[in-house]
Amino acid sequence: MKKTGAWLVRYALEQIGVKYTFGIPGVHNTEIYDELNKSELIRPVLVTHEGGAAFMADAISRTSSSIGTILIVPAAGVTHAASGIGEAFLDGIAMLIISGGIRTDSDKTYQLHEIDQHALLAPITKKTYKIETHEELVPAIYEAYHIATEGEPGPVFVEVPVNLQLFPGDVSELRPFSATSKDAGTDPGMIQQAAKTLYAASKPVLFLGWGAVHASDESVQIARFLNAPVATTLQGLSAFPANNPLHTGMGFGQAAVPAAENAFKGCDCMLAVGTRFSEIATGSFAVKPPANLIHIDINPAVFSANYAARIAIEGDSRVVLAELRKELEALGGPKPDNGTLKAAIAKDKRAYLEEWFRHDSKGRVNPARFFVALRNQLDDDAIVVADDGNHTFLAAELMPIHNAQGFISPTDFNCMGYCVPAVTASKLVNPGRQVVGIVGDGAFLMTCMETLTASSLQVGGVYFVFNDGELSQISQAQEIPYNRKTCSVLHPLRIKGIAEATGCEFVAIADDTAIEAGIKSALAFAARNKPVIVEVKIDYSKRTRFTKGVVKTNLERFSIGNKARFIGRALIRKVTG
Repeated sequence: MKKTGAWLVRYALEQIGVKYTFGIPGVHNTEIYDELNKSELIRPVLVTHEGGAAFMADAISRTSSSIGTILIVPAAGVTHAASGIGEAFLDGIAMLIISGGIRTDSDKTYQLHEIDQHALLAPITKKTYKIETHEELVPAIYEAYHIATEGEPGPVFVEVPVNLQLFPGDVSELRPFSATSKDAGTDPGMIQQAAKTLYAASKPVLFLGWGAVHASDESVQIARFLNAPVATTLQGLSAFPANNPLHTGMGFGQAAVPAAENAFKGCDCMLAVGTRFSEIATGSFAVKPPANLIHIDINPAVFSANYAARIAIEGDSRVVLAELRKELEALGGPKPDNGTLKAAIAKDKRAYLEEWFRHDSKGRVNPARFFVALRNQLDDDAIVVADDGNHTFLAAELMPIHNAQGFISPTDFNCMGYCVPAVTASKLVNPGRQVVGIVGDGAFLMTCMETLTASSLQVGGVYFVFNDGELSQISQAQEIPYNRKTCSVLHPLRIKGIAEATGCEFVAIADDTAIEAGIKSALAFAARNKPVIVEVKIDYSKRTRFTKGVVKTNLERFSIGNKARFIGRALIRKVTG
């Protein structure tokens, strides 16, 4: 049979279950867009910038069973989308990138958009494909899907030259898609050893990352059986319900909240699941896991990369933890629970919240009061999206997440601009759930025009913009050592004007007295499928435990001479101004 490449792309995407594509049409992909316009299964979504498209695709993969997919032009489309592709790559998020390509049936060079896209994307994708014939197109997309979703997930790139899209070519068969799995299974001996080590420990603990987010039920059962406290990474905040009495918070060292730091002190065995022990997760590598470190991950490259694992088990967290639970139960009854641990965790959490409540926000919005009010008005299955910035760690410390996949945020690539497009996409694919975003004013500026995409789609996401007029995470880091705020103070922004320009509703929360009503109004608008921008006049003057812990950790690493130099400069500038 003869089929155009554009038709074959549509067929393959429908087969693998793609529901939405995100991007902008151009000379080299309009034929594919025309085909998708005929599809009853896929909706192509126009965005305002390909960077937003990639963040949207990332969010689709994080909050649904469908793979996030972008459809972009070559060259500029690829470079614009690269930030979102890089975020997905470092965070382990599946993504399918379909791009047009220059003509391969021409002998001319210096064509429009002619660059080596594969060399550009090689460091931030699992694999790239350049399609040469119609025959290979469908199998290549199927294979790209498998690679993107198997093992540690990540982005895969497929370039379809424009001439293949436009003109029919020979195809011997149209094979339907069939899901496959390359799971090698688990090692029963290692799981038995892990169970015995955990059961024999006097103070076991659990540390969960994004790789454990699909194994939340199993983690809860194991933690209850061991009566063990549980901490998570930033990306893994939703891997364990915060309303469980064994939940402590993000991290477990001096950059963690008191409940986590105290509960993990003196632990003699740690079960770490789906975490790489990366910089943010460890508070700038300040933690000290016990010698009995049991590390479970689908990617064996993470084992002992930063901290030596006594027992390393490769595999899917849900499968491994289910087997581990059975082995633990075979060893005897659950560990005794006299309520002491849970009471201590609850006491530390209350004390930390009260510390925030006592903070004088001087007429602006107290972060703790905001997050308590937000949590009280959200459903348990709501999705919270955080951008990168000071607000990220405020949310991590003060916003309890009750359900798996209920919190997403850019982490290891740490890319600003993620929140607005991610809220839009998360709401698009989860229309029955509340979706709210927490974004700083600096990050909001990067992708705020994607609220126009939200209003065009009529999706009721809520974008809480924490407005303090600065790039606060950086300005706080500049404040003490430099006594300067170079390029971290923003020009005054009229956020209401952006809402008006993009067809969004607008709500203002100027101080603590406006929090309850402001959140209620925003959620009411969203329930009527109206996107809402909420300006929150936030007070950032109180530092998070994470910020204080990381600063302390890095200062401790300085040599005596460098400490003296930095402290001396800070003192001189403080005195002289």
